[in-house]
Amino acid sequence: MTEKKSQQINIHLGEEVGQGNYCNLSIITFSPSEFILDFATMLPGLSQANVKSRVILTPENAKRLMLTLQENVSRYESNVGPINVQRKMNIEPFSGKGNA
Repeated sequence: MTEKKSQQINIHLGEEVGQGNYCNLSIITFSPSEFILDFATMLPGLSQANVKSRVILTPENAKRLMLTLQENVSRYESNVGPINVQRKMNIEPFSGKGNA
């Protein structure tokens, strides 16, 4: 039986990235080789969302992210209480000129 070694990773969080971006909309697309997560801000009364960040993941890392997020949402709900999701937004991204 092989022994798994724990690896420690040092992470540097620069000041600009550390400030974060407020995002209230995410759009997920995928191909056979990658998942693309766009995080955007949609302001009330406007029909255009501004993408603040794009993250590109391999399918394996996308699944790891999903599992980690599920685990952390469960921990949050155990400590704070259930998260109530009001409704699912069905937004079709506009694929015209000028989109990333």
